[in-house]
Amino acid sequence: MAIKATIYKAQLQLADMDRNVYAETAVTIARHPSESDERMMIRLLALALNWPANTNEGTLEFAKDMWEPDEPALWHKSFSDEIMHWVEVGQPDDKRLMKASGRAHQVSLWVFQSSTKVWWDGIATKLTRARNLTVWQVP
Repeated sequence: MAIKATIYKAQLQLADMDRNVYAETAVTIARHPSESDERMMIRLLALALNWPANTNEGTLEFAKDMWEPDEPALWHKSFSDEIMHWVEVGQPDDKRLMKASGRAHQVSLWVFQSSTKVWWDGIATKLTRARNLTVWQVP
């Protein structure tokens, strides 16, 4: 029998005066058995820091990246099912990032591992065509 996901609940309160984003929301996080606590917290951080200023066309939500290979860690889909923002966490390969860049208006990558520099040195030149990609490194 497979190990099931661990469910965590959080109350997220956002106050970003620079972007005029103020929100309070209950968050339910499903932590995959193979996911570390650190990665789960980076997903929560990415949710908070990428929360859209205008939620009239949907909002950022957790996707099934650990269960479904074609989904990101988080995404913002409009009500017409258009992907507005695709958020990856970790060190995906260049093909995954280029595919995301073609499917979404905006792509964000959040990396946090100690091996990030070595990984980035090998992948950076392959991503020059991805003009809508933003990379964040969390120390």
